[in-house]
Amino acid sequence: MYRGVFPVAPTTFTASGELDLASQKRCIDFMIDAGSNGICILANFSEQFLLADDERELLTRTILEHVAGRVPVIVTTTHFSTRVCIARSRRAQEMGAAMVMVMPPYHGATIRVPEAQTFEFFAALSNALTIPIMVQDAPVSGTPLSAAFLARMATEIEHLAYFKIETPFAAAKLRELIRLGGDAIEGPWDGEEAITLLPDLDAGATGSMTGGGYPDGIRRIVDAYAAGRREEAIGEYQRWLPLINCENRQGGLLSAKALMQEGGVITCEAPRHPFPAMHPATRAGLIETARRLDPLVLRWGR
Repeated sequence: MYRGVFPVAPTTFTASGELDLASQKRCIDFMIDAGSNGICILANFSEQFLLADDERELLTRTILEHVAGRVPVIVTTTHFSTRVCIARSRRAQEMGAAMVMVMPPYHGATIRVPEAQTFEFFAALSNALTIPIMVQDAPVSGTPLSAAFLARMATEIEHLAYFKIETPFAAAKLRELIRLGGDAIEGPWDGEEAITLLPDLDAGATGSMTGGGYPDGIRRIVDAYAAGRREEAIGEYQRWLPLINCENRQGGLLSAKALMQEGGVITCEAPRHPFPAMHPATRAGLIETARRLDPLVLRWGR
């Protein structure tokens, strides 16, 4: 069973928008050094929607070879097409992925598929793999996935056992998913940069997929809770919540790269065009919050 803190690795670019593989490797090393139990790559917070297919392949191979088994790596393989998602997932499995994370089929703001086809999509994916599948239940897909439907898929689809719940009222949904799915729910996980982490832990979450900028801080919360020290976990959550809030509500997916550049981990924090850069005032607030939290928070090896 995979559990703990599996943050999303950002994708690092040069100022002109090329992949920066040297920075990418340092980013991964930093995340491992900072205590990540595992890492997720090519997720939305990795700017996956700005990557070409050959770049996805290059990043997957480069990162998995660089990690070299130090921690398990989850590879996001979402695609609307069942055929394409299966092909992506098989390649990730062959390269050494511990798990794949997949959103239900969607395109744009309005193109969705019915529940029956969503079930068939995940069943076909499971039949093609031998590693676990994590369903990413997030508002960006615009696809309603009830707790009952998720539990049904967990009990009827062999390799589908992990669920990253990022929808509103996540704690209530996690409780219902665990109640309905029982032992088939191997990994009820939290997301959304840990903004709902404490109530989600209370609801039974055993993993958290957050941003990659401060996994050591999230570990302090999750580890204390897992050890039965809830009051300590509450204290750590209250301590780190201002920075969590800055990432979730202000800086978004560029927060991790801003923190990593400020700390000397990566060379450039720029997104790939046309994604807008973080506003300078927002960045300044993020860095100030990080420094107020801990003077060492922006130093690699802290």
